[in-house]
Amino acid sequence: MKKEKSFWVYIMTNKRNKVLYTGMTNDLVRRVFEHKNHLLKGFTSHYNVEKLVYYEEALDAYTAIAREKQIKGWLRRKKIELIESANPDWRDLSEELY
Repeated sequence: MKKEKSFWVYIMTNKRNKVLYTGMTNDLVRRVFEHKNHLLKGFTSHYNVEKLVYYEEALDAYTAIAREKQIKGWLRRKKIELIESANPDWRDLSEELY
């Protein structure tokens, strides 16, 4: 039986929790590794975004993209509330992935 492909929506930040980056991927472990090791040029590399503070699984790519866009459209305060509802201490959740 073929395993269904997973899709993830995630939020990452830097050490001071100053920047919130929302993204989506079909391989959360790989994507977090890329962010942590600055393999992706651009916003996340420039702002040292390397701390995974929130993630959720989506049913399919369309759902993940829609959720990513929804979260990106929120004010910072609402994003913080989402993060703190699942991760009140702002732990680096990537430690759970490895």
